[in-house]
Amino acid sequence: MCGNNMSAPIPAVVAAGRKATAAVIFLHGLGDTGHSWAEALTLFKSPHIKFICPHAPVIPVTLNMQQAMPSWFDIISLSPYAVEDETGIKAAADIVRCLVEQEVKNGISSNRIMLAGFSQGGALALYTALTSRCRLAGVVALSCWLPLRDSFPQCCAEGLPPGSPVLQCHGESDALVPMLFGTLTAEKLQSLLGSDAVTFRKYRSLGHSTTSEEMEDIKTFLETHLPPI
Repeated sequence: MCGNNMSAPIPAVVAAGRKATAAVIFLHGLGDTGHSWAEALTLFKSPHIKFICPHAPVIPVTLNMQQAMPSWFDIISLSPYAVEDETGIKAAADIVRCLVEQEVKNGISSNRIMLAGFSQGGALALYTALTSRCRLAGVVALSCWLPLRDSFPQCCAEGLPPGSPVLQCHGESDALVPMLFGTLTAEKLQSLLGSDAVTFRKYRSLGHSTTSEEMEDIKTFLETHLPPI
């Protein structure tokens, strides 16, 4: 259940131009905050889509010599086969589910709510959607991976059943989260959701960042799967 955590920072929000009938919860990457993505998402300002950009808690991160920084969960190593912070991943997913529940209380149906994120935030968006108890509109996953991927069977829970749309984007020159992560993730998602449901975009010469081309692909995906009602 979701309690009122008064110490949690208020998410950055890009309000809909009129009444919001859809929402995108966008999760930032390691060391970042929701403000930077809220600023970028102002380019997508929509009459009916609300963008919510929460801030990760500040915790020590093993990968960065225990330095404390905004992080949704601990990262031990950047290897496809590294030990993962299962407890932290599940706790972070609960935070995101609470944000979904809040938007449902605000009057937006869960199947009009999409999860999205970059890097660690994209990883959390995928995991949360696949383990959600309510049907979601889909996922936008940028430069990321699927956490705890071996825990998923060849079918999904209510949150993202087969056929649910996913836009996965990855830079072919990403040195931080290599293309191998993206490829393994795409293969797993296609086995869970179906090959037609997962759109995997690769960007030549793109590192661990984003481009105007990728942003246009995201905008088109959102307009397609979260149309006005």
